[in-house]
Amino acid sequence: MKILIIGLDCAAPELLFGDDSLVNIRRLMEMGCYGRLESIVPPITVPAWMCMATSQDPGLLGVYGFRNRSDYGYSSLKIVNSKAIRELAIWDQIAREGKKSVLVGVPPAYPPRKINGVSVGCFMTPDTNETVFTHPPEMSEEIRRIVGKYPVDVSGFRTDNKDWLKDQIYEMSRKHFKVIRHLMKECEWDFFQFVEIGTDRMHHGFWKAHDPQHVLHKSGDPHQNTIVEYYRYLDEEIGSLLELIDEDTVVLVASDHGAQRLDGGFCVNEWLVKEGLLVLNNYPDKVTPLAELDVNWQKTTCWSEGGYYARLFLNVKGREPNGTIEPKDCLKVRDEIKARFEATKDPDGKPLGTLVFKPEEIYRKIRGIPPDLIVHFGGLYWRSIGGVGYPTIHVRENDTGPDDCNHAQFGAFILAAPNFPLAGEIEGVHMLDISPTLLDIAGYDMPDSMIGRSWVSGVSNTSEELSEDQEAIVRERLRGLGYI
Repeated sequence: MKILIIGLDCAAPELLFGDDSLVNIRRLMEMGCYGRLESIVPPITVPAWMCMATSQDPGLLGVYGFRNRSDYGYSSLKIVNSKAIRELAIWDQIAREGKKSVLVGVPPAYPPRKINGVSVGCFMTPDTNETVFTHPPEMSEEIRRIVGKYPVDVSGFRTDNKDWLKDQIYEMSRKHFKVIRHLMKECEWDFFQFVEIGTDRMHHGFWKAHDPQHVLHKSGDPHQNTIVEYYRYLDEEIGSLLELIDEDTVVLVASDHGAQRLDGGFCVNEWLVKEGLLVLNNYPDKVTPLAELDVNWQKTTCWSEGGYYARLFLNVKGREPNGTIEPKDCLKVRDEIKARFEATKDPDGKPLGTLVFKPEEIYRKIRGIPPDLIVHFGGLYWRSIGGVGYPTIHVRENDTGPDDCNHAQFGAFILAAPNFPLAGEIEGVHMLDISPTLLDIAGYDMPDSMIGRSWVSGVSNTSEELSEDQEAIVRERLRGLGYI
């Protein structure tokens, strides 16, 4: 049985399930089951897609975001690439059973993964004109012949020029789907997965126009329907893919996380300075990134990195170069800082609702060098701003350019398969359950490394129930054995 995964980065369940005009999405929902899909902590593209593929959490992967500490230095964050993921993914298991796969844009996918089949790089690919972005390498030239320059992302998508942004996202997505259709038709495959990044870019660029609850929403915004219209375009593209598969194919539509309004930014290092936890030799006269600050590490307790969520790092003696926290006091200090984060307030002095996580409490194991704390400001309605030099702790604008939304903890899934035993909306599905479930449905073995569960295991399809005659035979046999 074949498997097709239609990955829509950042797709929001309320948008996928709430629009009856998405006829192909509706058809899949009616054929199988659907619901909210709980993401990892933090709900971020890297490593979320690979957590889904490997059924391993970020701690087991040793990957906690796009950038991870390579050592305990103060400037050791390195950008993740595909080689950072060493665990067995669903396509690896399929290869072990002699089958072939096609992967398109499943991050991180640069350098391109050497799989049993074809792989195409994701938005982390530097330049598709100058680099080999596929495996096998000759596929790069084939893709260029089909679409010209292959766009892995919209460069400069954080912009106020919304008309330009909309056009660029559509141009990118059209080329993506043209390549996907070509590979579906021309390549031998038993497993096919792609991730369309356009949904994510649409949300970050147009959410304030779409969402009346957004703090910057303006009635009558010319782009108020842009996101909805893009979902309808995606539905048409999905329909074109469904025409290329047979009835013996498992189809999953899924997102790595959801989307929600962004109320503003919490200047985390600014706050740490005011709290006396991050000490500077000189306070900057303009907004300055952490890497350029004149930090007095001999007096600093901790520091943080900005982003959709915050990562807090303690300055521990014997671990960091100029550590100040005695190892025996480390856990106590961390608990105190956690409590102070949880007590943060919004601009009106009300509780912000900040969520703070200890890695060892949310992950099965800890590999690599994790943050000491992971912080979701305001339950991710606020993002983390890493610079220092702001007049206030709370700001409206993102430090990397216009951004309308943040990631939500729950994405979406729709799963349809031949003789499928589950129907309608179901609850309690976690992204770590996806690969075990797909392998189970399609008849593959599940690797011992996968920690999720198949949520169809043990669920019988009605077509497999015993007939009356068969049940009578078994009942008589059980009676003879003394069980009845």
